[in-house]
Amino acid sequence: MKIGASTLAGITDRLEDNLEFIENLGLDYAEIVHQFPHEEVDTDSLQSYDLKYSVHSPFMDVNIAAVQKKSRINSINQIKESIDLANEINAEAVVVHPGLAPFLANKYFLNRVYEFANESIKELGEYGDDLGVLTTIENMPTFDGMIYQNLNDLNELLVSLDMSMTLDIGHANHAGYAPDGMIFDSIKHIHMHDNFGDDDAHLAFGEGSIDLKSIVNKLEEKNYDGIYIIEVNDHDSIKKSYEYIKRNF
Repeated sequence: MKIGASTLAGITDRLEDNLEFIENLGLDYAEIVHQFPHEEVDTDSLQSYDLKYSVHSPFMDVNIAAVQKKSRINSINQIKESIDLANEINAEAVVVHPGLAPFLANKYFLNRVYEFANESIKELGEYGDDLGVLTTIENMPTFDGMIYQNLNDLNELLVSLDMSMTLDIGHANHAGYAPDGMIFDSIKHIHMHDNFGDDDAHLAFGEGSIDLKSIVNKLEEKNYDGIYIIEVNDHDSIKKSYEYIKRNF
């Protein structure tokens, strides 16, 4: 298994402190959350760590499904910067959120939101292909305004575009999917965290109700060869989750 951890766990810390912590745990990969407060990344410093990388593109103030054209274009360009970063550091994958449908857009223009999202996803996939960067789209939890909570719909889109999915196991559990319903051939990257199905809690492994062992076993049976990224709330939860992996897999 290729195991890594997201810098989301220390989003308020210096990026270098996060990477040092991940490296010292003995993990092989770090996923850089490429947004405030880590919008600017010193790529030379990344070479000083014994780590390989993936990149999570910005999502805090970004919406590639925005019905406002200028907002949508700005969001696409920000994510292209993350793809550029991934190309520069030879990252194995870039993770992209599929976008949002705020209140009025959700009420009146939901079909258009999905149309814009699909156009943006296609554009970003082609941009990544031109640079040789694996650009993946992540399934969302069941929160109002988040699109592509439905794994089947997302998989269908990605297959049609010859693109790949980041399966977020916690999001899928929050959306009510059983382990068997989470597995698709389009999956090339994994986010792992735990919850009880009632919230997108990003708990350490074993602290919720997700049958992680069953899901991982099914992925391994399908010869999944991407990275498993531990995406939890704090450094202690990364450590607990890594210990869980070593005990169970």
